Amino acid sequence: MKKSGQTIFLKNKPKIIASAAIVGAKEGQGPIGNCFDRVLDDVLWGEESWEKAESKFLTETAKTAIEKAGITPNKIDFMFGGDLLNQCISTNYAARTLNIPFFGLYGACSTMSLSMLLSAITVSSGAAKTCAAITSSHFCSAEKQFRFPLEYGGQRTPTAQWTVTGSGCAIISSEGEGPEIKELTAGKVTDLGVTDLNNMGAAMAPAAADTLCAHFMDTKKTPDDYELILTGDLGQVGSELLIELMKENGFDISRNHNDCGNLIFDSESQDTHAGGSGCGCSASVFCGYIAPLLAKKRIKNVLFMATGALMSPTSVQQGESIPGIAHAVSIDA
Repeated sequence: MKKSGQTIFLKNKPKIIASAAIVGAKEGQGPIGNCFDRVLDDVLWGEESWEKAESKFLTETAKTAIEKAGITPNKIDFMFGGDLLNQCISTNYAARTLNIPFFGLYGACSTMSLSMLLSAITVSSGAAKTCAAITSSHFCSAEKQFRFPLEYGGQRTPTAQWTVTGSGCAIISSEGEGPEIKELTAGKVTDLGVTDLNNMGAAMAPAAADTLCAHFMDTKKTPDDYELILTGDLGQVGSELLIELMKENGFDISRNHNDCGNLIFDSESQDTHAGGSGCGCSASVFCGYIAPLLAKKRIKNVLFMATGALMSPTSVQQGESIPGIAHAVSIDA
């Protein structure tokens, strides 16, 4: 491995040998609903709480991805993952069930690219042969923690996004076949003073632009070097802001940029306002839709960059602004 600026260049390139995604009914009704391994009508999945249901999403998604990789759980050296809930309880309890050595992460909605980045470093360094990168979110548990209980029936603003109910898992290994992870760009915490909890796109877009500019400068690449630049859950508002910010920095990404929050829902027919969000947004779109396209060589290469808003209920109540972060993973078919 070598490093330039914020970017790590991997000499031993890990492969994504399998991926899986399980989502809720609303996600299954969206434009890419037929790409997921499983779509559940009952988002409680027979459990007593939304939080327990989210943990089950994680557990079953991991099992599905491991089975698709043709291995058993004891072949996973480490699992990297997290979710949006306090103390990452959904992932912690899933890790308890799976009995795999576990690194718990919190990068808010950037956690999927963060977990893939750390998995790739671990595998490329030789410290592990195979790792699992996994994240989740659940509309009901997220609303309960960050906004209002569903029973409150609060009206959502036009800039608000819909938290995805779903989970995605990628199996990253030095052995087997699959798309290769080539470069990793770690993001910096960026804060331009956005305080509106219902406008996550505006809070995260500056962090996405900062990481993307760093990636291009470190690698000497341009937007045209990628068939797809895929951000995490900026949604409609954040995507438009990112394109403007990149143009101000001399990069035009309008031709090949898309966002998981725009892909997973039809915002008009499904009434999701500014699009999708949550850890499960980028995780399920990448693992259920994009990774298989890479594996089948229908897409040549992707720069996958999940984005996160690093606030908490406490920080919002105390009037703090919302910091953002984004991590980028360069993947070649």
